Amino acid sequence: MEPSPAKGKPQGRLLVSTTLDAKDELEERLERCVGIVTSLTNGLSEREANDAITANVCKGPQQHEEVCLGLFALLLTEPPQAQRCYRDLTLVNRDGMNVILIKINQILMEKFLKLQDVCRTQLVWLVRELVKSGVIGADGVLMTLMKQIAGGDITSKNLWLAENVLDILVDQREWVLKSGMLIAMSVYTYLRLIVDHGTPALLVLRQKEVDFCIGLLREKFMECFIIGRDLVRLLQIVARIPEMELLWKDLLHNPQALSPQFTGLLQLLTARTSRKFLACRLTPDMETKLLFMTSRVRFGQQKRYQDWFQRQYLSTAESQSLRCDLIRYICGVVHPSNEVLSSDILPRWAIIGWLLTTCTSNVAASNAKLALFYDWLFFSPEKDSIMNIEPAILVMHHSMKPHPAITATLLDFMCRIIPHFFPPLEGQVRQGVFNSLTFIMEKRVLAHLAPLFDNPKLDRELRSMLRERFAEFCSSPSPPTEGRDEGANEMKMEESVSLEMDNHVLLDKEDGCYDNTEAAFSDDEEEINNKGNKKREFRFHPIKEAIIEEPADITPYMDQLDDTMKEKVLQLQKGSDTETHCEVMQEIVDLILEEDFDSEQMSTLASCLAELFKGHFRGDVLPDEITEESLEESVCKPVCLVFRNLCQMQEDNSGFSVLLEMLAELYQKQPKIGYHLLFYLKASKAAMGKMSLYESFAQATALGDLHTCLMMDMKACQEDDIRLLCYLTPSIYTEFPDETLRSGELLNMIVAVIDSTQLQELMCHVMIGNLVMFRKDSVLNILIQSLEWETFEQYSTWQLFLAHNIPLETIIPILQHLKYKEHPEALSCLLLQLRREKPSGEMVKMVLSRPCHQEDQFTTSILRHWAAKHDDVLGEHIKALLIKNNNLPRKRQSLRSSSSKLAQLTLEQILEHMDNLRLNLSNTKNSFFTQTPILQALQHVQASCDEAHKMRFSDLFSLAEEYEEPSSKPPKSRRKAPASSPRSRKGAATPVSNEEESASSSASEEEDSKPKAPKRKRKGSSAVASDSD
Repeated sequence: MEPSPAKGKPQGRLLVSTTLDAKDELEERLERCVGIVTSLTNGLSEREANDAITANVCKGPQQHEEVCLGLFALLLTEPPQAQRCYRDLTLVNRDGMNVILIKINQILMEKFLKLQDVCRTQLVWLVRELVKSGVIGADGVLMTLMKQIAGGDITSKNLWLAENVLDILVDQREWVLKSGMLIAMSVYTYLRLIVDHGTPALLVLRQKEVDFCIGLLREKFMECFIIGRDLVRLLQIVARIPEMELLWKDLLHNPQALSPQFTGLLQLLTARTSRKFLACRLTPDMETKLLFMTSRVRFGQQKRYQDWFQRQYLSTAESQSLRCDLIRYICGVVHPSNEVLSSDILPRWAIIGWLLTTCTSNVAASNAKLALFYDWLFFSPEKDSIMNIEPAILVMHHSMKPHPAITATLLDFMCRIIPHFFPPLEGQVRQGVFNSLTFIMEKRVLAHLAPLFDNPKLDRELRSMLRERFAEFCSSPSPPTEGRDEGANEMKMEESVSLEMDNHVLLDKEDGCYDNTEAAFSDDEEEINNKGNKKREFRFHPIKEAIIEEPADITPYMDQLDDTMKEKVLQLQKGSDTETHCEVMQEIVDLILEEDFDSEQMSTLASCLAELFKGHFRGDVLPDEITEESLEESVCKPVCLVFRNLCQMQEDNSGFSVLLEMLAELYQKQPKIGYHLLFYLKASKAAMGKMSLYESFAQATALGDLHTCLMMDMKACQEDDIRLLCYLTPSIYTEFPDETLRSGELLNMIVAVIDSTQLQELMCHVMIGNLVMFRKDSVLNILIQSLEWETFEQYSTWQLFLAHNIPLETIIPILQHLKYKEHPEALSCLLLQLRREKPSGEMVKMVLSRPCHQEDQFTTSILRHWAAKHDDVLGEHIKALLIKNNNLPRKRQSLRSSSSKLAQLTLEQILEHMDNLRLNLSNTKNSFFTQTPILQALQHVQASCDEAHKMRFSDLFSLAEEYEEPSSKPPKSRRKAPASSPRSRKGAATPVSNEEESASSSASEEEDSKPKAPKRKRKGSSAVASDSD
């Protein structure tokens, strides 16, 4: 029973990993167990091996668990031995496979996405065998496995899992029918998956799913009834499938055909759907990320998390259907506490609003709105929760100012769903919506609805419909009367803010909640004062965390610690000085590193430490005066002992992963630990050259991603200590270039808060070579991103860019994105930089590509500067562009200019800019338009352009009328004509002026212009007969 040798550490035998990943504790334990089984059976016959492991199992519970887990691990990693391992497992286990079921559930919930493909296949095979054997608890494992089938995902791995789980359910139908919960969960899961499998390539799978669901619904309808009202929602979506249509008709018109106990659709719609079903359609990873956003992310800082979630789960066309699952989960499962509701944590309505704005399909948008309002339709205050209906009203309320279109479409949907949801039950639906609105006002979610229903931002037709349907809620609130409770009548103002705002502030929160038991929400349309109906004045101010020193309360956690650990934690609590704390903390670390340490205490211990050391995470981390001594003193806190021990260990040490787990648990309780670790790794001499440890820490956290973790920690640092942010910046950019230089996320955090002194310090770091904030391959994208930032942020970004030695040509294409009214910051910085540069062909092309506008002087101003300083170079580049674009077919030019959102260079644009330059130079002594290349190019264009262009640019073309190639004969018939024209008389003194201008230029420019001057002079007055001078 020897396992085949592992191919190397990076790949692992159980989980996909890299050399940067810390050794997984579960994988390490299973490998140890495999080693025990292998040592027991090595070199023995099959019968002797069975006797050996049976004898070892009988020694005690620990040996029993080790052997079972060893066989389990071999079964997953060695497919040829799977049958024998499973047989041995059934023979030696003494607990009804309980230890195996627990480990399978742990892997499914925590490690499934990291499983090697072979192990994933074997795990599904093992679940099939457990079901065949009728193991008690196998139904729970199968439901957990179903949870891993992602909605809105038709990748091959997800389809393979959906099909294999379905095969288990179909093959073991008799076993399935014994569990009512498994029946309901299976029907709910596959009714939802049918929607995703409508493409021709998946019709065979969809048909199997349809047959399976219909069979269970018709045979075991009352078991499926426990799903509640969401069963109707899922059936409604798939009702057009022929077999489903027959079932749908029976559900509506012949309910007794499904079950004698089923009285009709209303019975099902009034039953609230359990959280278990709403949660089963999100994978554990989705659920973790969503719960993280609703419990840890601050409102206003959610954009990067939303972007990550969208990239991961919502970026494909098929993922449109997933939005309904997410909205139902948020409404029905995520019910924050009053403490969270009154904090600045990202509210549920903001996430739902974001999900609604990302719907690109009309069908998906309608289904998403139905998912949001579904609990409203048959709402009963006795059965249903206010938390289920609260998100919808708050999305409408908070979107009214920044996104009135969202509010309007939701209000319209709410009005139209009443008669159209199911006409025979229109009265019940109307009553459900009325119950919802009444309950919302009773619970003070909104103080009154008139500002929402009768808002001038809504169109007249919608307001009329709302007044007709909800007349009771459209009247303005009456003035408060004396004797009423002040707290009930006084409303506090709250923010009205964009769904994806980047900087948020709250209004003054001096007013109390509406009542003492319910979480109160605000209405920002109108303030009512007890003294009358006038609006209260208010002002915006940033949130500041109130620091209230309270004694640490660790009582709830003490019972979960063993006696030794409890004693150490109590010593920490009683200790008063830092030195004592550090000594006790080292003893705690030593206890953690002992082999017999119970890792289940880790989370509890982390909670205790976070509570005890909360004072250490307040205030500035960086000392006022930065010296070696002050830095060493600043990293002598108890929590830094964990960092120091980590730095002293090798990555392959078993204690290394234990301490990482400890930090990961602590990070969940105290997010500031992340940037404190970064500070320690930079400031401490003991951590010299160990900055890469942070990457191992990031991989060990629940986020599991270096970029996300780093950005979160730097954001937390930005909010708490700007000086520390600037101190860490050089190290962060140097150590993690792939995470920092590929996007502008960190740069935006920095420039959003630094002052002019800190900006100058960062520029010095760049110039010295300690800091690189841009690289050639990504600088253009970052500068384009910065166009949406605030003015000072943009100027700071450009200053930092100019401190780098990056050629301007690298970023010159940004000119195509710049509009003169929207991007003055970037244009002014570019203008000043371009005037220092000698024009290249690409620069001239991009400058001329800008659309001509009377108020936009950018192109004219830089061309004028170049015409004075580099006239010969500019002339050659313009000549090349004029001739090249003149040779393109006119039709192709017009198509090219209209097919792209970016500015494209056309002949007409060049001529417009040239004409603007001509007019600008008309009253100067500049000789730019007397250069041979310019005159040649104008003649070339004039000879082939149409009459409309000749007429429009006649003054420009007239500059070249008398120009002749040196080999050509001078024309006789037209020599005197220009002399009598106004242009000829106006420019009569030009040759002298040109010589004066060239004399005032630099020596090199003078030499360049002299050979051309005699040729122009010999032509007499006709050579300068133009108004360009």
